[in-house]
Amino acid sequence: MDGALDDQQNNMRFLGIIRHNAERLARLTGDLLALSRIELKTQEFRFAPHLVNELIAEVLDTILPIAEKKPVDLKQERAPEGTPVFCDSEALYQILSNLLDNAVKYTPAGGAIAVGVQSSPSGGMLEIFVRDSGIGIPAEDQPRLFERFYRVDKARSRELGGTGLGLAIVKHLVRAHGGEVRVESLPHHGATFFFTLPMHPPAGWPETELHPQFTPS
Repeated sequence: MDGALDDQQNNMRFLGIIRHNAERLARLTGDLLALSRIELKTQEFRFAPHLVNELIAEVLDTILPIAEKKPVDLKQERAPEGTPVFCDSEALYQILSNLLDNAVKYTPAGGAIAVGVQSSPSGGMLEIFVRDSGIGIPAEDQPRLFERFYRVDKARSRELGGTGLGLAIVKHLVRAHGGEVRVESLPHHGATFFFTLPMHPPAGWPETELHPQFTPS
């Protein structure tokens, strides 16, 4: 409005800055609303049994183009076929998307990311993990990692477009399923995020509400 529109050398750069900040504000607003709904317990969940391998594969399909562009090797370590998980599929999508988005951002080109399932020490639970070969997380930062707006490297986080709410959302979504989330990491040796979800519906769950894609093994 002050004349930059007609400045042929800078007008596209200014527009790029406007677009970048508008997109960052939109992400921040969306994450704040999502976190607020979860904490106020107004988030509507649609819990149903699913096949865990299929849900993970769907998320990986959406992240794959971003990983290939960097490039980062992205692979799935599949659970035994027919392994069930009882969850809200959209919530699981958001959990994995947030974890994978961070993994891609903080893994250098040529690195590797794996998503898989392992048995949990808690009976009736699955433990899903996202493992990367990225820059790692210092031990002193790990206890606060799931706090809202906490950033290990503030300058780098802003540069990469993070809102500082992704891991807080992951924690609350996992806890809404009765699970827990944790991280294991060493600086320069990557990080692995683990979260647990129930395998089966609670006792008395109506049979009529089983998800149509679920096929018992």
